[in-house]
Amino acid sequence: MSHIKVGLKPEQIKAIQEICKSFNNEPGELINVLHKTQGYFGYLPAEVQEVIAANLNISVAKVYGVVTFYSFFTMIPKGKHPISVCTGTACYVRGAEKVLDEFKRILEIKVGETSADGKFSLSCLRCVGACGLAPVVLVGEKVYGRVSPDGVKDIIKEYQD
Repeated sequence: MSHIKVGLKPEQIKAIQEICKSFNNEPGELINVLHKTQGYFGYLPAEVQEVIAANLNISVAKVYGVVTFYSFFTMIPKGKHPISVCTGTACYVRGAEKVLDEFKRILEIKVGETSADGKFSLSCLRCVGACGLAPVVLVGEKVYGRVSPDGVKDIIKEYQD
């Protein structure tokens, strides 16, 4: 697996240590520590996981296992405009997969990746509770309903700053 080294600045290390300390460096609080740390950094690269493991006195393998198990956590920085395609039942039945394929084709990225320019990242999610608008796409917090493959390029165009 290719691995990009992320140099952590002293203040970033200190921030992670503070987050760990806010949960009393309790190994049982790993998920909460990861949530809060991802909220701060936006993602959880290996170097961040190493600092957490050291502070909670658990193995890096255990931290990595939790990060890779839960789809909420990511080791890849999200794009400026994170795109999420709902693949819940209603959206799936109404063609979400074709919409997703169109995003992949136009942006030239796979699910879980970020475009080379850092503008867009692509992910799937399960049910946003807007089933009547299926298929649904989120760009950041903005919801797009009844998206067709033809509508994908217009959505992307809105964010080409």
